[in-house]
Amino acid sequence: MPALGGYEIVFSSIAFLYFFVPVALALYFIAPMPGGSLKLRNSVLLLLSLVFYAWGEPAFVLVLIAQSILTWALALLIDKFRGRTLSKVFMIASVVICLSALIIFKYADFFLWNINRAFNINFSLLELVLPIGVSFYTFQMLSYTIDLFWGKIQVSRDLPGFSTYVSMFPQLIAGPIVRYSDVEHSLAKRKHSVEDFAVGVRRFVIGLGKKALIANMMGELVEIYKHSHESSVLFSWLYVTAFALHIYFDFSGYSDMAIGLGRVFGFRFLENFNYPYISKSITEFWRRWHISLSSWFKDYVYIPLGGSRVSAPRHIINILVVWFLTGFWHGAAWNFIIWGLYFALILLVEKFILLKILEKAPKFLRHAYVMILVLISWALFDAYSLMAIGGTISRMFGFGADSFAGAASLYYLRSYLVPIITGIIACTPVPKLLAEKLSAKKSIVVLEPLFIGILIIVVTAFLVDGSFNPFIYFRF
Repeated sequence: MPALGGYEIVFSSIAFLYFFVPVALALYFIAPMPGGSLKLRNSVLLLLSLVFYAWGEPAFVLVLIAQSILTWALALLIDKFRGRTLSKVFMIASVVICLSALIIFKYADFFLWNINRAFNINFSLLELVLPIGVSFYTFQMLSYTIDLFWGKIQVSRDLPGFSTYVSMFPQLIAGPIVRYSDVEHSLAKRKHSVEDFAVGVRRFVIGLGKKALIANMMGELVEIYKHSHESSVLFSWLYVTAFALHIYFDFSGYSDMAIGLGRVFGFRFLENFNYPYISKSITEFWRRWHISLSSWFKDYVYIPLGGSRVSAPRHIINILVVWFLTGFWHGAAWNFIIWGLYFALILLVEKFILLKILEKAPKFLRHAYVMILVLISWALFDAYSLMAIGGTISRMFGFGADSFAGAASLYYLRSYLVPIITGIIACTPVPKLLAEKLSAKKSIVVLEPLFIGILIIVVTAFLVDGSFNPFIYFRF
């Protein structure tokens, strides 16, 4: 896997929270809007976004700028020659340029390593650093070019405005994958209000709490398992449970923060998660998990391949292609490809056989079925080698385990029981329903700001005191 750029660009960092954000808000809101024009504020937001990106990896901000300019220029040519062969040529050129950068930085060494192994040769690996967020902003540029060619959006003749869309720092490095159609109107005309600002701050702080207080703690338990010598059944299940909570609160927390920051600046980003762990089928799970990615592959790969409106064999191939690419998108390693194909096979079985049976089963059995398969999937996803995949999954079911429960697993179960239970409850709509009930009371006017203030203080204390604060989706 390619090496990563700087980890310091995280929303859950003291530098971002207490330096970058205050400066960004001050510069943005003092920028005038002559005649209601947002051009100056968009330019400020663009500059802030480039600084934010360069903060983690200065050299790669030039790659981002170059790709943005090329995509914008090719889009003008696609529009100019609309209805003619040249329009398609320029669309293909734009797609090739975007994908070439992604393939070179993210996948070149994977291909070279496998060629070396398969043919017993020794091509030198490029060992390039992976630009942070490249998978996300590449997909945003691809969707813009393709939607323009299909006639779904109007071409942008405003380079700073288009560049703001591509590089907007709230969602730049880890999504959600925002399409141009989602923000096209807002780039030209959007309102700023105290209410939107307050709603955005609340959403950001809640996401920050999910990341710093649950995801980070579960990440610690994941690392403890990886460095432990105990190979018990209990520890294996404890590990996959911790990883499931870690990746969910890490990524959904980041999405919350991105959506909240976007709201502060007047944008309405679409939701990216909808309580996936309450699903009653894997089909439902993927309607609720990483929604922006699932819908991207559906609209730009699955449907153009023919979707379900083809013969059964071709339909199966379409699903396998989409999920192969979904897995490969997550990382240049075989475990991600296996993870994607694993879900493809489950979804095929559900589609042709299992869904009708599941509909008649009790809800708790359907939920247990989903969670067991999802937990197994996370063992595939997080594996550092193909051998590690088999080891963890086999130990989960007692094969190759040294015991059912050892001293280490029992100790860490007791130590992390409260955050695990808290995380499990927070995966459900229960906290949201309680908040909605409280919102009907007059006391919420005082309680909500008090809760947000306390949460910021607690998160700050955790961030100052703790050192474990990575963001897992940086590597994608």
